[in-house]
Amino acid sequence: METSNPEHFFETDTQLAKRQLRAKKEENTFGDPIRISSKVLAVIPDPARPDTSIFTAESGGRVSRINIETRSITAKYLGPTTPLTCVTTGGQGNALLFAGSWDKTIWSWDIATRKPARRYDGGHTDFVKAVVTARLGDRDLLISGGADKKIIVWDVAAGRRLHTLQDPDATMMSIQSLAVDPVLSNDQEIVLVSASSDPFVRRWRIRLDGAELLPTEGPPQPDTSGTERLIIDEHETSVYKVLFEVAGDEVDLWTASADGTAKCLAREKNFTTDDVFEHEDFVKGLVVTDAWVATGGFSQDIKIWDRSSGKLAYTLTGHFDEITDFALLRDPSGRKDVLCSVSIDCTVRTWPLDKPGLDAVVEKIRAAEESAQNGEETKKESGDGDGMLTAEEEAELAALMDD
Repeated sequence: METSNPEHFFETDTQLAKRQLRAKKEENTFGDPIRISSKVLAVIPDPARPDTSIFTAESGGRVSRINIETRSITAKYLGPTTPLTCVTTGGQGNALLFAGSWDKTIWSWDIATRKPARRYDGGHTDFVKAVVTARLGDRDLLISGGADKKIIVWDVAAGRRLHTLQDPDATMMSIQSLAVDPVLSNDQEIVLVSASSDPFVRRWRIRLDGAELLPTEGPPQPDTSGTERLIIDEHETSVYKVLFEVAGDEVDLWTASADGTAKCLAREKNFTTDDVFEHEDFVKGLVVTDAWVATGGFSQDIKIWDRSSGKLAYTLTGHFDEITDFALLRDPSGRKDVLCSVSIDCTVRTWPLDKPGLDAVVEKIRAAEESAQNGEETKKESGDGDGMLTAEEEAELAALMDD
């Protein structure tokens, strides 16, 4: 009889320990997990209900709209048969939902009716990994980035390609993330920021009649007023996330990388590093508020940093596999923002971002870990689980060996 059960195969001590740790973590309820039928690869707030609702892109080929308060899926957007890697909204009044797929296309739906709308295909030759929307003049644009190293600009209404962007002087790698600069973009042109699986962040100027790589002034040197550079080189390896944070009059660029760091690239310093947060493992999830910086990724733990001091304030455990993305759910009052984390462990989890709430979560985690540790010690003292076989187990083992 064939089986995929790992217990039926030889495992190294490391593999066994990892599987046992995962089995222990699977049943935890930290972050009030909402369990999904497939891996969750991306998440965004629902623009219609940014404090209580999210959209998730899932490996099962579905986008779900989930109400965090009622812990229920309120809508399903179906059609794709391959994993969906990214999701965004756009069109007039954010009426359309877009999701990039492994099938090299971007699917869209009418949010209200859940009916499939236009499918954007014939552009990418590999997985679509990032999507954003923007408006240029009287046109709604969809911008997608793929594993084929291309960034494609689409006319939403017409469904046709306007531009295909690639770095002409370098081997630009698989596109990982896209963000529109809210300061430099206007009715006449869009400034787009892209991150890829090389260490570089690039900026692009997009108009209806053309598009090109945008030079970025380098930091002033003692003997010059500044030099032009076509790339922002602040990381050691792949950059998984780029986002702009609006804080009063300042709108800085934030990045998350496989080099284990999240960074603030200050606009006033020509997008050079202003703050660094050392997560110490691949960072894919990144959220920034006035008080906190939240990072998460391959390590499964969420780290909450005090933004003013730069020190690690909290470590939140709950996910038992790689964290793929974060969304920030904004409380209209600004007092009780919520961090939403998603993972390939097929769960959506939510965490408070006020200090009393974070203190309570960390205390709950600490108490549960202490209880589990005390239980293990009691088990050892009583002789349970010492590895000895009962007479019945020995007989069963002997019969198996004879077979």
